[in-house]
Amino acid sequence: MASNRIGRINEELQKELANLIRNLKDPRVQDTMISVTRVEATPDLRWAKVYVSFLQDDRADDALKGLKSASGYLRRELGSALNLRYTPELQWEKDDSITYGAKMLNLINSLGVQQDDEETEEE
Repeated sequence: MASNRIGRINEELQKELANLIRNLKDPRVQDTMISVTRVEATPDLRWAKVYVSFLQDDRADDALKGLKSASGYLRRELGSALNLRYTPELQWEKDDSITYGAKMLNLINSLGVQQDDEETEEE
């Protein structure tokens, strides 16, 4: 039962953080397309690990530094937006799953395996 509650809280944290990041004034964050892919809060809600992915990989490190410097502001805004006993301390992690997926797709496509085109031609 508690894991279901934590799951719902993680979704709300993800949604609120995505909205708050759009409104940050830091140029390191404004100039980069940032997507909050997932949030994992501890059961006691003291810490939350926020996974973010970046559209421009060359600006990712600067944007991550900007997010870390804005953590206090984002935590305060989360506390006022969500009615929780504790507002978790935010830890920022770069999520490479989208980049990894694109790399795997390119590798699969480079194999040159034909799709189901042969089956449709026979019919």
